[in-house]
Amino acid sequence: MTKTKLVMAGLVRPLIEPRLPEWVEPHWFMSKDEALELAPMAEIGWFDMYDKADMAAVIGAATQMKWLNSIYAGVDGMPLAQLKKQGCVVTNGAGINAITIAEYVVMGMLTMAKGYREVVRAQERHEWLQDSPGKVELYGSKALLLGYGAIGKLIEERLKPFGVDVTIVRRTPGRTSLAPDAWRARLGEFDWVILAVPATAETDDMIGADELATMKQSAVLINIARGSVVEQEALVNALRDKQIGGAFLDVTTPEPLPADHPLWTLDNAHITMHLSGRAQDKMFIRSATRFFENLDRYRKGEKLEPLVNLDLGY
Repeated sequence: MTKTKLVMAGLVRPLIEPRLPEWVEPHWFMSKDEALELAPMAEIGWFDMYDKADMAAVIGAATQMKWLNSIYAGVDGMPLAQLKKQGCVVTNGAGINAITIAEYVVMGMLTMAKGYREVVRAQERHEWLQDSPGKVELYGSKALLLGYGAIGKLIEERLKPFGVDVTIVRRTPGRTSLAPDAWRARLGEFDWVILAVPATAETDDMIGADELATMKQSAVLINIARGSVVEQEALVNALRDKQIGGAFLDVTTPEPLPADHPLWTLDNAHITMHLSGRAQDKMFIRSATRFFENLDRYRKGEKLEPLVNLDLGY
């Protein structure tokens, strides 16, 4: 019997290898060079790497691949046109890290609302504050949530018990959401602008100088999407000039952010180094569970989940 060749990172080998069925022939890599050497034989590939350029190069070399699996929710930078041409389906990590990322958004909002950074600094100085440095309540505030995928849905779910009035923006508007072309006219209404959109050509620089100028002076921008959805220089200027209240940025351009970048020095910017998805210990376990569910579907010729739309890029 000809076996199906699987190529994936050795990092997850302990979780995967003991559970692989007999019809799968696994090959493991520990470096980009090893991945490039093995990629051309892969029918199934799992090529997640921290360096997206390396990852794209390896995926590009997997010209016989029929199924690409990834732990990442975003597929920006992958050679999607090539994958579509060779008939390769792509399953991503949508929802794998959604819980912890949604919790990070709530943490960011509370941190900024209560001025918690100043509380921590006071503790480090051994100084007993006589008053709270932040006096904003989430209750009764208004949030604009751009993006309503797995993460967006959980953000809304977690904000409602706090009494936050959440307005959703999604590609297909409904009775309680805004259309993609309607939110800019209403930006000035919101205390929080939360970005949870996929990184596509359509969302690049969707928050720029004009949008920042329209926001409330007290408003806070929260970005857990990708750095590319914000025009970063315009954001730096808006924060420096106190044009908006602040920004809670889990993502930046580039990553890592250079040590001399002005964002580090702005007191109204909170930078959390793309840690939101990593602030949990279940990521690989959930990914392995999903992989084996899809492996069974792949064997049976059934639809894999969640499938990436290679035309839309998410």
